[in-house]
Amino acid sequence: QVQFVESGGGLVQPGGSLRLSCAASGFTFSNYVMSWYRQAPGKERELVARITNILLTTNYADSVKGRFTISRDNAKNTVRLQMNSLKPEDTAVYYCNAYPRAFDSWGQGTQVTVSS
Repeated sequence: QVQFVESGGGLVQPGGSLRLSCAASGFTFSNYVMSWYRQAPGKERELVARITNILLTTNYADSVKGRFTISRDNAKNTVRLQMNSLKPEDTAVYYCNAYPRAFDSWGQGTQVTVSS
């Protein structure tokens, strides 16, 4: 079955960096556009970044453009998110999944907290 295991979150001060990883299984990873999403307390889940499967074209939400970088390794079925210059408003649980139609199965996510 489809599974996502996200890792790499934590507590970081404003201006700091984190690198998130997602291990995917149960589907042909190289056939799918992959994305990172996040959900802050009391808010709906939002798309943060996505990367196509072959050309590795990337797109970002305006709120993270220039600070976050998404990448993937099709040989290892992994997708990563390098987050720099973190802000308190980046605090959320971060998830990976396919795009535009996400699989019904979501991982547990990884908590990112940006606070001094």
